[in-house]
Amino acid sequence: MYAEERQQAILAKARAHGRVDVVGLANELAVTTETVRRDLTVLERAGVVRRVHGGAIPVERLGFEPAVATRDAVMTAEKERIAKAALAELPQEGSVIIDAGTTTGRLVEALPADRELTVVVNSPALATSLATRANLTVLLLGGRVRGRTLATVDEWSLAPLSQLCVDVAFMATNGVSTAHGLTTPDLAEAAVKRAMIGAARRTVLLADHTKFGNDCLARFAGLADLDALITDSGLDDETAGEFEQCGVRVVRA
Repeated sequence: MYAEERQQAILAKARAHGRVDVVGLANELAVTTETVRRDLTVLERAGVVRRVHGGAIPVERLGFEPAVATRDAVMTAEKERIAKAALAELPQEGSVIIDAGTTTGRLVEALPADRELTVVVNSPALATSLATRANLTVLLLGGRVRGRTLATVDEWSLAPLSQLCVDVAFMATNGVSTAHGLTTPDLAEAAVKRAMIGAARRTVLLADHTKFGNDCLARFAGLADLDALITDSGLDDETAGEFEQCGVRVVRA
């Protein structure tokens, strides 16, 4: 197992169980405790875990939310595969919502040049990336821009969404579980996500496998709200089966 793979496995375990300990990880991964400590240092510098005595805790459990630049630097290959798989859910023409996020950002980069689409976004950065595309009409939701996620929130985002009816909403999430559905740390962002789903005929969730089993403060959707869930091949068969038993179509890219 390469160092990056080992670190992603540690992060996934931390998110699934709420914390990890150095000795347990060393035994499970068949490496030295010094190697585990170095891995935890790398993850802490990336802003995704906080070191504690004897182990580490994922930042979500402490009420923190990693910044966009931090999240964009991890699981890059998986996010690109998810984005490419999501292209199959695009309408031939019509309208889509693309939620702010690093995986949805990969979808923005992958949008084909041969389809006339209206794209609604709540991220100034994504709007800027899309604005030069001649085949796209880009609508940017207004409102307060959250520094942590660069997403627009509050009433100036919510009001326009109440008047829209788009074909597909491509959503991002901080956590997804069979027990609590889709969750995110911020209440204002959860409200916008909820309104996005309400404005769409179909909803497709884009989430890498580290998001599974992770529950955050604010719930914005249930599994029944999803038409498809696109993730990467790192999601195990058992977990994928649990979501499929809940009626969710799971695509592993």
